[in-house]
Amino acid sequence: MADFLFPKLHKEGYRFLAISLVITFVLLLISNLLGLISLAITVWVYYFFRDPKRFTIKDENFLVSPADGVISQIIEINGPKELGLESKKFTRVSIFMNVFNCHVNRLPSSGKINKIIYKSGKFFNASLDKSSDENERNYVQMTNLNKDELVLVQIAGLVARRIVCEVSENSEVKQGDSFGIIRFGSRVDLYFENYKILVCQNQKTISGETLIAHKV
Repeated sequence: MADFLFPKLHKEGYRFLAISLVITFVLLLISNLLGLISLAITVWVYYFFRDPKRFTIKDENFLVSPADGVISQIIEINGPKELGLESKKFTRVSIFMNVFNCHVNRLPSSGKINKIIYKSGKFFNASLDKSSDENERNYVQMTNLNKDELVLVQIAGLVARRIVCEVSENSEVKQGDSFGIIRFGSRVDLYFENYKILVCQNQKTISGETLIAHKV
């Protein structure tokens, strides 16, 4: 119960929580109403940066969800041109995270990180399809233990202003581990091939736990 009410805080959240607590303390000295409003915002900041424990299937025949949120789109599409994959077909699953979702991103499979490319851009609503090509974004290309190529794209949203990537090129990673966080509303795209889709549009997902696809 304690872990549910007070989940672990992601390291990106400590500074924001500290700032919010100081502001709340000052406002409480000025006005109880303003202090209570600020306290509510402080609680939201804490839960936005929560990093709860997740229970991953630990089966490399499955791809697990890289994000909490709602599946906004499932399409067959060419790979990102930024990675030189524009002539290759993938299934792309897009997961939209609103400001109340946990924003810690997790790896869908174990393997090796091959390439990471950051691309500056605009800040359209992350639920829009054009955000995949026009918003600020970070590409993580990896090869999993089945020798399949996967691409994860962290996409900033309407109010998001920082993408944090916690993995590095050539690093070995494990399924369900955190690979980053996006601050304040965003989206994650997962590109893959040779897997059968197990989810549908508008379905809610839990990062590290929801099964997105199964190896064909």
